[in-house]
Amino acid sequence: MTAPAKYGDQLIDWLVGAGYTHCFFVAGGNIMHLLDSVRTRMVCVPFVHEVAAAIAVEYFNASRDEGTGRALALVTAGPGITNALTGIAGAWQESRELLVLGGQVKSSDLSRGAVRQRGIQEIDGVELVRSVTKRALRVERPVDRETILEAVLDGRTPRQGPVFLELCLDAQAAPPLPDQGPVALPDADALPQVSSADVEQVAAWLRESERPVILIGGGVSRQAVRALGERTAAAGIPIMTTWNGTDRVPTEHPLYCGRPNTWGQRAPNILIQQADLVVAVGTRLGLQQTGFAWEQFVPVGRVVQVDIDPAELEKGHPRVDLPLCGEADGFLASLYRSELGDPDQWQAWREFIASVRAELPLNDPQNVTGPGYVKPYELAMRMCEVAEPDAIVLPCSSGGAASVSMQAYQLRAEQKLVGDKSLASMGYGLSGAIGVALANPGRQVLLSEGDGGFAQNLQELGTVAATGVNLKIFVMVNNGYASIRMTQRNYFKGAWIGCDAQTGLGLPNWEELARAYEIPYARLDADHGLDAEDVRSLLAADGPALIEVPIDPEQTYYPKISSAVQADGSMKSNPLHRMSPDLPAEVEERVLSHLRAAVPQV
Repeated sequence: MTAPAKYGDQLIDWLVGAGYTHCFFVAGGNIMHLLDSVRTRMVCVPFVHEVAAAIAVEYFNASRDEGTGRALALVTAGPGITNALTGIAGAWQESRELLVLGGQVKSSDLSRGAVRQRGIQEIDGVELVRSVTKRALRVERPVDRETILEAVLDGRTPRQGPVFLELCLDAQAAPPLPDQGPVALPDADALPQVSSADVEQVAAWLRESERPVILIGGGVSRQAVRALGERTAAAGIPIMTTWNGTDRVPTEHPLYCGRPNTWGQRAPNILIQQADLVVAVGTRLGLQQTGFAWEQFVPVGRVVQVDIDPAELEKGHPRVDLPLCGEADGFLASLYRSELGDPDQWQAWREFIASVRAELPLNDPQNVTGPGYVKPYELAMRMCEVAEPDAIVLPCSSGGAASVSMQAYQLRAEQKLVGDKSLASMGYGLSGAIGVALANPGRQVLLSEGDGGFAQNLQELGTVAATGVNLKIFVMVNNGYASIRMTQRNYFKGAWIGCDAQTGLGLPNWEELARAYEIPYARLDADHGLDAEDVRSLLAADGPALIEVPIDPEQTYYPKISSAVQADGSMKSNPLHRMSPDLPAEVEERVLSHLRAAVPQV
């Protein structure tokens, strides 16, 4: 490695030693020295907009295989930092690693709060991002390697989150510090472990239970679940996943029984509410998971929650009977090594689960699709089937395209799913998919995103074209913001504003857009769908493709949790088991039998 000529070189060398191999950036004057340093030390990928670079880094690191390189984002001062802020906030809420290097004016030009601005493009980036980072540090003059690496590594454990390093221009160009020898990463602090006594308590409750469920969240790693092998099936305990834990347990697993969620699948929502014990591992049990009517989450059973963050265990919702602070992977391994009882004791529960899932299809029969349009649930149910066996699929972050994907994707064993649902920002999908594709160059990546959301970041089609990533983009074209249109219909009697072309929203011609970037294009035919020859050809080919999917602007999206506006203007939501549309009385009697036996008035 070439000896560093300036501090910027030295800092980048430290980051290379810490495992960083890729830099996603938008060039700017206040990062000119860092950019000069990184260009010969990492794989550098220019993005059109800083928010896309930050999002792509989050998804790169979330999807990479263990032992492979990491990515970081490099943005300039002022607007570079403000543009990246949405990506930083998204990674913060998803508890994901994200390192952002930001430029800053010369230290002698800092206003230091005396005036609003002194240096050109100056803004206090550290203060701006402080509430959504684990560490935010300004470097006004060169600081030692340990200070930098301590901050960087803080973003990786115990609960991951963004780290922001802001470097003044004169610090970047300053002479390097005296040689500090080869980079030696400090050992990470040992993660807290759930005690053997607490693991045994959970095992004892499982042995006593009649209707247990293990809920796997995103805090559990893919590797940990794979390492358990056949034990998860042999134990006989039904397994559900959160949305972030979707790819931990494939659909074909014999004990998999769905993804409960406020915008989730009806069958697991009904089933988890009838469990007499829910062991939630690696999930914070937020409102999206429990429903806004969180007081009625698991109304007839105990709840065990295992999370690395004590604040999530103490937040007061939902009711948790046994909160356990500790590392999720270790707990899960210890639990499955425990004596859990005879799997036959839950045979009746497993049969009930199978009957409920058979009676409540993923595509609700009351959904209506107009003639000439693709049926979105049927499309989503087949997406993982037509994808390559080790493909990575990405639902977008919000709207109908997101909820349909998460309700209907049938994930296979070696496929991955990466999303960002906490911030639920439109426009995440394309940037995230680019990051995933760059982290996994040998794998096919499929993205589904609505036209309204896609339009918010479509400039990154330039990055797709420039990199040639193997990314297949399904744009669900329904004339704008379907979920906003539905809200305005349901709550404001169709007082439309800014939701589609008729109310002022400007959207492109998708075929012409693809042609402008020289990206292969096809339009899904409602009759042939994913079996159309041109679509199959694009999926089989290397490189990018844009596939337009005509979706009925009046498409219904059932099931869903309904809310009602109260007289005081507040909103009241149904519990998880009360999704709309209502089930026929005789069906409800069958699928809610355990809940009704305990709470007759439910």
